[in-house]
Amino acid sequence: MNLPNMLTLLRLLLIPCYLWAFYATSSPHKVLALLVLLFAGLTDVLDGYIARTYKLETYAGQLLDPLADKLMMVAVLFSLIQSDRVPWLVAGLLVLRDVLMIIGATFFYFQGKRAVPKANVWGKMTTLCYYVAICSIILAWPSDTSGEVLLWFTVALSYVTTALYVAGMDIVTIRRRVY
Repeated sequence: MNLPNMLTLLRLLLIPCYLWAFYATSSPHKVLALLVLLFAGLTDVLDGYIARTYKLETYAGQLLDPLADKLMMVAVLFSLIQSDRVPWLVAGLLVLRDVLMIIGATFFYFQGKRAVPKANVWGKMTTLCYYVAICSIILAWPSDTSGEVLLWFTVALSYVTTALYVAGMDIVTIRRRVY
């Protein structure tokens, strides 16, 4: 197992750590939970950078990395919904987008193809807005509603980004290994 995949597995292990930190703190300012989340985000950046720079990309990593990201996002959204910090509709729209992306990828996979999105600045901006909104909500700062407003903006931006990804996507045929 290579370093990027180990970082991805670490990110999966950080999900229960985040949930524990969120619920173990009675303060509305969930600083420890935020630190766990930011550390998980750092491992995401590092595993991608290391995998691309040192040509350590693996099929397992291509599957596990987005899974770890989505599961962390679901855990964060669940904790924020359950604590009445985020409305169901916002979380539902974010999860719906991801579910649609997974369904699309699965559709192409079973046709022997893979959708390869081209990275663009919009995806990076969406991720940055998401993290800023979540940080604001978790810390309950600067006000209880400012993070939610930013999260609504992030939802809209995420759908625009997804549309741009789909429009610029390459569909490639994959070779399946016979075991």
